[in-house]
Amino acid sequence: MLDFIYYPVSAILWFWHKVFGYVLEPSSGFAWALSVIFLVFTLRALLFKPFVHQVRSMKKMQEFAPLVRELQEKHGDDKQKLAAEMQKLQTEQGFNPLSGCLPMLVQIPVFIGLFHVLNGFKPGAPGNFVFNAADVASFVEADLFGAKLSNTISQAPELLATFGTDRVAMMTVGVPLMIAAAIATHFTARHSLQRQSADAAANPQAAMTNKLMLWIFPMFAIVGGPFLPLAILIYWLANNFWTLGQQRVVYRRIDREEAASADAPAVVESAAVESTVESTTGDTTAEKASADQPGEIPGVIEDRARDADKPGETR
Repeated sequence: MLDFIYYPVSAILWFWHKVFGYVLEPSSGFAWALSVIFLVFTLRALLFKPFVHQVRSMKKMQEFAPLVRELQEKHGDDKQKLAAEMQKLQTEQGFNPLSGCLPMLVQIPVFIGLFHVLNGFKPGAPGNFVFNAADVASFVEADLFGAKLSNTISQAPELLATFGTDRVAMMTVGVPLMIAAAIATHFTARHSLQRQSADAAANPQAAMTNKLMLWIFPMFAIVGGPFLPLAILIYWLANNFWTLGQQRVVYRRIDREEAASADAPAVVESAAVESTVESTTGDTTAEKASADQPGEIPGVIEDRARDADKPGETR
């Protein structure tokens, strides 16, 4: 049903495994773990521009939040009128709230696709989407310090034994991954919320959402971690580290753009003032020069009789 997701996800994973399997052993757990990490990096790099658009859309929504509240207060009883006015405001200001959700919405099917692909790595399986039987056997044999990437901590001991591992080994690797994923999720949310305006943070609904993002969402890594394959936990951790680094880069870039746009009017105004001062100074100088020239003052006749005097003539 979702083969259009499963095949591309497995193809990207296959490509990176070939790359790292060439450097390391193909059945190395580190080669497969790096393949999962670079699968995340590849997908997030493709979503970089939508992420930048998401940040800009969210910023515009914060800037025009007072206008939105005014519309809600004015047309709160008329839902159709409110929807029309909201659409008009979004068109005039050039932002779309739904576009801000695009990167997150795209990651959901990718997460599901990776989960499905990892579940296809079973002992003795003839293949798994783009992976052949040898690739499947390579993944099944791979481990990180004795923990298998396709298994979960909560699986029965008998099932873990068929993969050549046990719960102790799974917890030894899985628990630190769960804690690291939770911490990374928390700091990613904290860094994002630091950009929130004071008016938005003061909203009771926004305050509740902020608490969920800061504390409840990170707890999903702790509560749900035992039921997720180790490869999914690696995906989660890598995704949050990428998001945190990407936020820093994009936010600094937007801050520089805003600082440059804020300085531009001041420069223009300063140039206009200087031009006005130079013009005024030039006019004053010209007037002063004219005042120093004799005979240039209106209503005064210059006496040139002295220049016409000749020797011996009397006036």
